[in-house]
Amino acid sequence: MAIHKLLVDDFYDASFSLMAIHCRLEDYRLAYLLNKYLKLRLARKPQDLDYNYFAASYAIYEWEDSTFDTTWNLVSNKCKREENSIQSSGSLFENHHVITKTHYLVPELKKADYLIKISNEDQNLNEKIILDAIVSIPQIVTAYSVDLDKLKSKEHLIFN
Repeated sequence: MAIHKLLVDDFYDASFSLMAIHCRLEDYRLAYLLNKYLKLRLARKPQDLDYNYFAASYAIYEWEDSTFDTTWNLVSNKCKREENSIQSSGSLFENHHVITKTHYLVPELKKADYLIKISNEDQNLNEKIILDAIVSIPQIVTAYSVDLDKLKSKEHLIFN
């Protein structure tokens, strides 16, 4: 008897664009500047994204543009948490060390500070115009489009 293997990835069709942003701004400041320069209305969602059993949470901003039937999401790619270091039980003295661990929403993009996900069923976006507008913001170091076919952790970009 033949064994048939069904892969879920075969049915996944990405109907969104993804852009990575490198900058040292806080998330609320970046959202303000994107709203100003790109004429968006990004607003912070009431709940952050939580992954890895609440080990990491990422700030997320969203705007649903009903005129063009487009949803814009700005999400932080990095989460830094302070955790107690693991010690051996045979230690004579008690040393409590706190270490800072960095978790990434998309581990393949460790250098990116923020991600912009633009969901549009029609795919009628001009990414070059959007990227030019983002790069024109003085506080942003660089921004670029991300090839979704090269990402292994696309499931982390499903926010709804």
